[in-house]
Amino acid sequence: MWLKVDEELEKKFPGLRAYILGINNVDVNRSDEKTYSEFNRLLKEVVEYVRSKYTLDGLKNEPLFRAYRDFFWKIGIDPTKIRPASEALIRRILLEKPFPHINMLVDSYNLASIVSGVPIAAFDKDKILGELFMRNATNGEKFLGIGMEKPILLNGTEIVVCDKEKLVAIYPYRDAEATKVSDKTRNVVFLVCGVPGVSDEILMMAVDKVIEYVTRFCGGNVIR
Repeated sequence: MWLKVDEELEKKFPGLRAYILGINNVDVNRSDEKTYSEFNRLLKEVVEYVRSKYTLDGLKNEPLFRAYRDFFWKIGIDPTKIRPASEALIRRILLEKPFPHINMLVDSYNLASIVSGVPIAAFDKDKILGELFMRNATNGEKFLGIGMEKPILLNGTEIVVCDKEKLVAIYPYRDAEATKVSDKTRNVVFLVCGVPGVSDEILMMAVDKVIEYVTRFCGGNVIR
């Protein structure tokens, strides 16, 4: 289903959309030999695909990545310093850096992000209260992102995603510590992150890739 977006935010950024996908009963750390072998074969295919499709110099001018970069500028984020997640992953491949293995779940949806070009977030469903909602941050609101030592104070220009009681992300680039996926996670909510200029067709292709890769390597039951 599509994420609910504040009306004023929709007026300010026409076409700002994100898709919510649930997959329950996943095995985050599936580690059998067959799974690893299949994953590594797919990773090799994805690396070859990226190197045949993109160049390092031309990446920023690809229309899809241009749309995310333009949106970052509009919300006060410098995309030359903090790149959209999908672009950052593709750049790693083009720079011949190692694929950033985290666990089988994160690795699977990162591959989906690379293939689709769309940033994807994931949250532990059991740590979310009520429905997710996108809005502008309020001045002075606290946010503790994954890997942060202490919360930061937001200034009200940021776009955030929240549940009934807390922030789960600064959209579309930083997820919260409180709802991050861990080794104990069994039920996951994915956020397929769109911005103005990115079509629903592209977003749904990314959704399909998340379903394909996550269920292939981590199992689970899909909830749309």
